[in-house]
Amino acid sequence: MTSSVQSAYSSEQISAWLRGLLTIAWADGNFDEQEKQLITAIAQEELVPGMSVESFETITPEELATILGKNTPVAENFLRTAVMVAIADGIYSPSEDELLQKLCEALGEPKNLLESLRQTLENPQPAEAASGAASPLTPPGKPPIEALNPLRDWLDGLDVQDPKLARFLCKMIPNQCPFERDVKLFGRKVIHIPPLCKINPLYEQLVSLRFRALSYLADDCEEDISEYI
Repeated sequence: MTSSVQSAYSSEQISAWLRGLLTIAWADGNFDEQEKQLITAIAQEELVPGMSVESFETITPEELATILGKNTPVAENFLRTAVMVAIADGIYSPSEDELLQKLCEALGEPKNLLESLRQTLENPQPAEAASGAASPLTPPGKPPIEALNPLRDWLDGLDVQDPKLARFLCKMIPNQCPFERDVKLFGRKVIHIPPLCKINPLYEQLVSLRFRALSYLADDCEEDISEYI
């Protein structure tokens, strides 16, 4: 898919940007077959036609810094989208946190940028704490939600200015709050997972970003956005 709209970024920057986001999505390895197919499809459509999961090459923080620059507006906007991709499923894992921290350091962003989000890792639910698994983000209304306000404001500062990036975000961010579900083992419920919008305190930022991406594609690029709705 092509667009006549002039991107605010070079093709090399966008290619590195999307590889970086896919690297984040790949970080915790915690995705089912449907998610794997979605990520592969996005890579094939926006990066490398015919690419397979096995042939995908992740990108290092140092390589990203070389292409996006250090302490630049493009680097900051990349990090905003990287955080969004990391929390899109309502789970912020230690592997995602470690990679994002390395990205912050390489791209010259404040080291305390992720501090409030990292607190969600320090307050896992009992079931996850016992198993050592990644923990859901702290539910709204409980600490440290107030501490996330600066991060919310920072995430809301992202403007979508590239068609490929906009399409990526529309595909990666769910178009509606996923249904709650029970996880069963040997026929018995072992954990109840509430709807994503109930466990992700940054859900409004995700919805807002997806809306801005849709608006950009429809209004600026004049693309048909029906497949994303």
